Amino acid sequence: MSDAIHDALQRPLASLRLSVTDRCNLRCRYCMPEDEYVWLPRTAILTFEEIERLTRVFAELGVHKVRLTGGEPLLRHDLPTLIGLIARNRRVDDLAMTTNGLLLGKQAAALRAAGLQRVTVSLDTLRPERMLAFAKSARHADVLEGITAAGQAGFTKLKLNAVVIRGFNDDELADLVEFARGHDAEVRFIEYMDVGGATRWSQDQVVSQREMLEMLARRYGPIEPISGDGRAPAERFRLADGTTFGIIASVTAPFCRTCDRSRVTADGTWFLCLYAARGIDLREPLRRGASDQELASLIRGTWQGRTDRGAEERLGVADRGALYRIDSLRADPHREMHTRGG
Repeated sequence: MSDAIHDALQRPLASLRLSVTDRCNLRCRYCMPEDEYVWLPRTAILTFEEIERLTRVFAELGVHKVRLTGGEPLLRHDLPTLIGLIARNRRVDDLAMTTNGLLLGKQAAALRAAGLQRVTVSLDTLRPERMLAFAKSARHADVLEGITAAGQAGFTKLKLNAVVIRGFNDDELADLVEFARGHDAEVRFIEYMDVGGATRWSQDQVVSQREMLEMLARRYGPIEPISGDGRAPAERFRLADGTTFGIIASVTAPFCRTCDRSRVTADGTWFLCLYAARGIDLREPLRRGASDQELASLIRGTWQGRTDRGAEERLGVADRGALYRIDSLRADPHREMHTRGG
């Protein structure tokens, strides 16, 4: 098998997001706003051995960054065992996880010991009452405890993700910068996207990167952009005192032309783009007994034909609204962000 395959736009297959469960213990407005969902059948969920094997095949084709997602990944029983299996692969040089932090306090040390290198915690607000209204959870203190535990467990370069929504938390940008600074972390502000469960999305709720920078400049003065490699989704910036933060401008300034990431759902469906309507079933050949060569051939051929530019195409939609209606999501759970791993 050869390394570093590229798609039709010369984007390498380098970053893989692995959803380990479609279940979550929050009901955030931008992802899972409803109370009840159609869950993937438990028999359909990939085993740790199947996930490890798929990861190995992807790694032999050029993937070197792997991120575990959900749903909420810490709801998957015995997750450190899976981390240990993936961490043994020398081709994977960046093994990370995104979590809502509710269960991180109890598991951070075990995750670190198993070989997890980096953690990103979702923290949309510093106000417990806002989390209760927005995510239907009163466990804000558990998230903060998880962030502290991650630092104590030895996770460096801790990142905090905050989806910024006008009228909800757009008055907390500076507070989140200060909180991250105090916890040796870096906050990344994310423009509110019209994907998956964001069925109540509207353009007027999006706070653009430009607006965020203007808000922060009024508080901190001049803000300096930090040059990067062009592949990371976040553009990074530096305040005068050296404090850094990032902004993921997926709505107003898509980075499709350099996107090197794809995602595998908990039941083995491979999506080449966050906006893709359909995915590739990898579980069927996996359980049918396909060889590593056959799996690699399927992955290689699919990626080499990839032309996805979902966010760029959405940018050109007139009268843009939410990507899916609730009934459309109900018809196909794979369209949910908690299934395909955001």
